[in-house]
Amino acid sequence: MTDSHLPRRTLLRYGAYGAGASALAATAASWDRLTGADIPGRDDGSLVVATLGSAFDPAAISALTEGFHRLHPDIPLRVNAVQAVDWSDFFAKILTQIAAGTAPDLVYVATEGVQLFAHRLGVPLDRWVRRDAAQLREYFADVHPSLVESMMYEGSLYQLPVEFNAADIYLNKQVLKRAGSGFPPADWSRDDFTALLREMKRASDAHFTPYFWTNRLWGGVVPWLFAGGTNLLKESKAPGGAWLWDTFYPAAARQGRGGGFRWTTPQATADRVEEAYDYLASLIQENLCTRPEGGNGTNLVGVFSTGRVGVTPAGGFWAGGLQQAGMKAADYDVQYFPRWRTQRHQFGAAGYALLRTSKKQEAGWEFIKYAARKDTMTRLFRSNQTTPARRSMLNAARYAASGPAHWQVFYDTLDRFPDTGPIPAPPQVAEVTDVLLKYTGTALASPRAVRPALRRMQADLEKAMEREV
Repeated sequence: MTDSHLPRRTLLRYGAYGAGASALAATAASWDRLTGADIPGRDDGSLVVATLGSAFDPAAISALTEGFHRLHPDIPLRVNAVQAVDWSDFFAKILTQIAAGTAPDLVYVATEGVQLFAHRLGVPLDRWVRRDAAQLREYFADVHPSLVESMMYEGSLYQLPVEFNAADIYLNKQVLKRAGSGFPPADWSRDDFTALLREMKRASDAHFTPYFWTNRLWGGVVPWLFAGGTNLLKESKAPGGAWLWDTFYPAAARQGRGGGFRWTTPQATADRVEEAYDYLASLIQENLCTRPEGGNGTNLVGVFSTGRVGVTPAGGFWAGGLQQAGMKAADYDVQYFPRWRTQRHQFGAAGYALLRTSKKQEAGWEFIKYAARKDTMTRLFRSNQTTPARRSMLNAARYAASGPAHWQVFYDTLDRFPDTGPIPAPPQVAEVTDVLLKYTGTALASPRAVRPALRRMQADLEKAMEREV
């Protein structure tokens, strides 16, 4: 059931927003004693940017460096495309660089690392954003405020989002046809979703799985928690941020915005959390889905493309991945996650974080601005391996070859559902993720296991959130 043809950079994005936190936490905790920044001979004068090697192909990295050199010939740039198995391995290798006294100036960081970097390692971008407001107006006008807010921490902005992926629902059209089912409407409900899975199951053999999902922070149980009107941790907004919202966004867009998300008290035993797990357990009991697997979904493209899986949650990154794996645009489509109490979606985003130890912070800021330019992002994201943060980059021409037909869903997930938000990723995200994955697997082992597992999850989450980062 493993398919080796889906590009590694696509698979890594599939798990990007639920991995790497443990190694990142170790980096943060060891930062002060590991930098070795004062060791002679460690710095060749270049601005060093560390990114996951499989996130961008070599041609994209060349375009990135060459374009930046043309714009800033006085700033030598070196992009360290760190080859790693996954994001956890990537952060472990960044830790090794730091230990060797070769800490980068900037690191490409996904949502679960945003608050940890901001808390211990990162530099707030506020003063530069204020100074260069005139240059940045076009950028902010093109980027949804939810993405920007996800990169804020305690009133300050730490990254400019360049990409994101929301957990929408991909449907295999061959399976829909086999079941005699139509494509679901945008406002379909959880009951509609369940009915569709039953139709698919009735029309298929014993080797077919209607719904497949992977046990991780992004795209696992969290979308069902959001749809059920709850979250793993109590969610609120930090005060502040008016300096940004009042400068760049109209009144309607900035309404309800704050200084970044706060995730605090665990609520694993809340009624609505239990209800979400009960629902997933019922799907497993009815053989409408399997117990969730860990990992990054490396086997999923094969079973989806051959019609052995009907629907799965995924983001815009899968459009390019399915095309490169040989699936035609007409063979699949995408729709919003189904409505329950709400139709709120979850997303993960990514951008460049500037490190406090960098002695080239002005140059680092120039790179952050350059990476957020539309022409730069167009060169980087040619193959639809992600969803660009810029709304204007999503158009019919971009998805003409890869599909899906309803490509508008990717950005409209933010526009149509303005309460859509990031996965819960406090500075203690490493421990929180480990606890979530451990007890989700246990809870769904049998219907009777749900409540005992959630009680243990609650206790471990409380311990995790009490730890200093």
